[in-house]
Parts: sequence; C-alpha cells; structure tokens
Amino acid sequence: MGARLQLGGIVVDVTQKDIKNVHLSVHPPTGRVRISAPLRMSTDTIRVFAISRLGWIKRQQQKLSEQERETPREYLDRESHFVWGTRYLLKVVESDQPPQVELKHRKLLLRVRPDTNKVKMQAIVEAWYRDQLRQAVPALIAKWEPIMRVKVDRFFVQRMKTKWGSCSPGTCGIRLNSELAKKPRECLEYIVVHEMAHLLEPTHNARFVALMDQFMPKWQFNRATLNRLPVRHESWAY
Repeated sequence: MGARLQLGGIVVDVTQKDIKNVHLSVHPPTGRVRISAPLRMSTDTIRVFAISRLGWIKRQQQKLSEQERETPREYLDRESHFVWGTRYLLKVVESDQPPQVELKHRKLLLRVRPDTNKVKMQAIVEAWYRDQLRQAVPALIAKWEPIMRVKVDRFFVQRMKTKWGSCSPGTCGIRLNSELAKKPRECLEYIVVHEMAHLLEPTHNARFVALMDQFMPKWQFNRATLNRLPVRHESWAY
C-alpha cells in the first residue's frame, strides 16, 4: 500500500510492505524521496522517522541538483563518448555490413548501414556498453568471492534509472547499471563489492559500513569519484 507525506516543501512517497526494516532513498534526477516501511509501522512513526532524516534528505537532493549532466547524444562525428573513464571521439562509418562498435586510436568507431537513424545508433552503442560490462564483471566477482566468502550465483546488466546496482540476497544475484561501462574501472569494482556486501548485510547499517571498510578501505573515495562524474541526460519518468 502507498501513501504520500508532505514535510514542508519535501514530498515523501511511502510504500508499506512485508519487510523488517524501514528504508529511505533519494532518487535522481530530481531528488524524489521514497520510504519503504514494514506493514506494522504507523503513519505517525514513519513521519517521525522522515523528519529525523530531513537533514540527510536535503543534502542528497542538493548533491543531485549540483551533479553535472551529459548533453544529449546526437551520434555525430567528433561527439564525445566515454569508455572506462576515458574520452573518445565518435566516428560514424557507413557500410553495407552488420553494425559494429570498435575503439581505435582514441576514437569510438561506429559502423552502421547507410541511413541508420539516431535511435538505432543509440541502441547499437548501448548494446555494446552492456557487452563491455558483461565481459568485465566475471573477473571482479571471481576476485572478490574468496575474499568476502560469498557466492554470486548470477549477475545481470541492464539500464537502470535510479541505481548503480542492486542485490537480491535471496537468490544471490546482483544487477549492474550498464552506464558503469562509461566510468573508471575502479568505480565498477566499488559497485560490485558494494552489491556483494549486501549478500552479507542487506541494509546500509553500521555493519554494512564496517564490512565495506574491511574489504575496500578506499570505498568512500571511489563512491565520491563516481558521484562527481556526469550522469546520463534523461527525462526520467516515475
């Protein structure tokens, strides 16, 4: 069941479901606030919880409002595209062959059939980004499984609008945002470790922070790096 709280100028969407703990999140691009709460929790208790976290909510919203955004991609020659944190200039090559994306001498070569439109070019490039991530992730999981003493049964790569990743402890699966292929590799490793840590602790409580400190002492630096980088230009619908 869902409800909406008004806290001054901040609107909080509330969903109550069969969970043990309350979860608060602030989502891009506009800083929309969501709370997931146990069914047993009263509206007054949820309101008090939200009020107690107003300072944190406002700080997160400010970060989102200040974060740089990419300009819309037009898929024209010499347009900037990022791969693993490195800037490449796009070069569109038309040929009567299957589409292909290739990195060559600081250029992102996009081979397409004549008269391919921008929507199709975008789909080709996004599929290539997903493939880059699928190739990079298995080695990271294999590296961290023995260190963290967890087992990832499967991982998924997909376009995600509000998260860099997510974890399903019940199925030992993790999901990763395909946009991570644009970011430095250390940012991807941080997100992989973050989601794997959720196999040990599902919430972002003190134990989770302690686990991250133990496994990746510089995780907060990597998180800050990721949060400073431009995010995709989109008009996200909720």
